[in-house]
Amino acid sequence: MDARDAELKKELHASLQARRELGEDYESALVDSFLEKVDQRIDGAVERRVRRQLAEQRLTSARDAREPKTTDSWGERFGFGIVSLVLAVPLSAIGGGVAHLPGLLVVWAGIVGVNVVQAVRTNPGLFGGRRPARDDDAWED
Repeated sequence: MDARDAELKKELHASLQARRELGEDYESALVDSFLEKVDQRIDGAVERRVRRQLAEQRLTSARDAREPKTTDSWGERFGFGIVSLVLAVPLSAIGGGVAHLPGLLVVWAGIVGVNVVQAVRTNPGLFGGRRPARDDDAWED
């Protein structure tokens, strides 16, 4: 029993004692007074809970707002593709000039590899792996 319960118990005891002393004429007034105190106690507890939940929601929202986004935008993907193609030209010339066909194949294998890694990073379910969870998946049959 915490302190508030003990205080409420004292209030109830005092109300019962007053009823004994004053008689049945004041019974409804005493009950109303005690119920008013109980209502105030309940209202205070509910208000504290609501404030605590609102604070937790605000804290969660603030944390979510600070977390970096994991998905890249279309512009970032397009820029990566352009940079990849622009760099492919001199790398192909160097690889083909130094090691002929095997050098050219190594350069293009590297370019393709880098682009595949980027594609898988931005689209996790691209090659039949784990699909990202979607809310509407639960409703599909």
